[in-house]
Parts: sequence; C-alpha cells; structure tokens
Amino acid sequence: MAKTAPRTAVVTGGSAGIGLATAERLAKAGWQVAIIARDQERLDAARAMLAAHGTAILAISADVADAEALDAAADRIEWELGPIGAWVNNAMSTVVAPADRITPAEYQRVTATTYLSQVYGTLAALRHMKPRGHGAIVQVSSGLGIRAVPLQAAYCAAKFAVSGFTDALRAELIGDKVPVTLSVVYLPAVNTPQPGWARNHTGREQVLPDPLFDPRLCAEAIVSAIDDPQREIWVGRSTLQMAIAQALVPNFADRQASGFAEQQLGDATGSKTGNLDAPVPGPARIDGDATDRAISNRHEFFTSRQRDMLKIGIGGGIAGLGALAGIGLSHLWSRSNRNA
Repeated sequence: MAKTAPRTAVVTGGSAGIGLATAERLAKAGWQVAIIARDQERLDAARAMLAAHGTAILAISADVADAEALDAAADRIEWELGPIGAWVNNAMSTVVAPADRITPAEYQRVTATTYLSQVYGTLAALRHMKPRGHGAIVQVSSGLGIRAVPLQAAYCAAKFAVSGFTDALRAELIGDKVPVTLSVVYLPAVNTPQPGWARNHTGREQVLPDPLFDPRLCAEAIVSAIDDPQREIWVGRSTLQMAIAQALVPNFADRQASGFAEQQLGDATGSKTGNLDAPVPGPARIDGDATDRAISNRHEFFTSRQRDMLKIGIGGGIAGLGALAGIGLSHLWSRSNRNA
C-alpha cells in the first residue's frame, strides 16, 4: 500500500503567539509546517520547538508586506516540503494611538502588514493551489474587523479590508468553479506577547480587557477551518456579541465602544516604538503575561454554519408563528361569516 504524502501548511507570523500556537497544532496533527516571520533568531527557536513533534519544519525570514518575498517563500516551500495544502494568513501589526496621532507612514505600514500581507499571501497560495484544484486559505481577522474601537483605527481599517477582499475573491472562485476554500476567523482579545510588542503612542501600557482567551483556542478554530472549511468562525463570546451589536444596533455599539479607550490602558510606560518597522527581540513563545486570565473553553467558538442554522430556526419559528396566526385569523374569519 502506497504511503500517503505528508500535508504541508504555511503560517505567517508563525514564530510567536497565535501563529506559533497554530503551527504547533498543525505539527501535532502530522502536518509539515512552514512558518514565515521576520526575526531569524525567534524563527530558529520556533522551528526547534515545532520539530520536536516529529514532522518537517521550514522557517523562512521574510517581511509579509513584500509580495515578491512571499512569492519566493511559496516557491521554496513547494520545492522543499511539497504541495501547499493550507495557508494561514496570521501576521499583523498595529499602532495604539488616537486616529489623529497615527502618521500617514504608520497607516501605510499597518495596512501593508495587516491587510496587504493577507492579499499577498492569498495570491501566493492561489498561484499553486488553483492549478491543482485543491487547498484551504484561512484569513486570521479580529472582532475589531467587525466592530471598530478607539485607539485602533489603523488596525481596524486593515481588518475590515480583509473581509472585503476575501468576500470578493470567494465569489470569483465560486464563479470559476475553483474548489479552493476561503475562511475568515474573527478573534477576540487573546493572551499573546503582541500587546508588549506593539507601537504605542499613548504613554500607557496596552491592556487587553476580559474576556481574554488562550491562543490555543484560536489555533483550534483556525485549524478547524482547514479540516472542515467554514465561511466564517467567531472565537469568543465577545466577538459574537460585537457582531450582533454591530448588525442590529450600530448606534448603541458606537456608544459602547466609546468607553473602550480607557479600558485598554494601564500603567504609564512612555511611548514605545514597537515592532511596526522591525521585529522586537524576544523568545518564541505562545502566551502573553496574563495566562491566569485566559479562557480556553472549546465551546467559545462559533461557525457561520451554526449562525445559519440559528437563522433558519428563528425564521422557521417566525414562519410557524405566522402560520398559527394565519390559522387563528382564518378561524375567526370563518366564525364571523357563519355568525353574519
């Protein structure tokens, strides 16, 4: 019996946080994994950590805002590991500051690393997946890509753009009958090293308020979008609540979000340059500094399939009530005619 070739997955931003948790989850499941990030030292440490699970690991230093670099990385992965079966666009950056204190250059850089990186990664993956007619692409987004909040204007705008690009491309793939799947995973506040690495002009530490979630829960949701592709997945009750509020009562959601600026800020730290233009040195680690607050409950992520079933249930309930009301009215009408 012929031996099945190992599957190959790519994770951008794979040397720490959610990206590393995702790469670890894939490696444990037997996937060969290529991780892409900028800091070579952290990449080497992440590669050693992942290789302990007994599968091939490739670590590539590249800036995800460089389309040519991502194309070259995809070619190298195909050559060294084999056909790419899954590509996870996870890399991001942000600037914590009021919208009018973020410079044009900072807006451009956040857009390039958080939005265009997903475009470039998707296109690099599609170049190999489309001819084979197979593959899964997962965009890692945020609840802030559904409901924006203060101090995150550049990041929120970039994440909103990811949804627009993905929806347009998905429609094209459906129209062209290309069976490559596209999923968007919307994440809540997550306990990763990122808040300590972000550029911050507020002069105060960025604090992610509760509920705060474990990166491994996010990784499980991301990998589930590869194993059982869904249009969208929302991780965490807060993400689902934001989506519902934004859809049903956006003015109320605006007022609620207006108080979120102070909730994000902790002790005074001074301005931080962060990792916007260059990586911040640090270990290859999954968790941030608030592990004691992190929620890892598997029931804290919800799929678009579940949402659609809920809609059908609600619609069926409304239709049922309508039918009962119609029967009641019909009964009253016939009685009134008989009594006339």
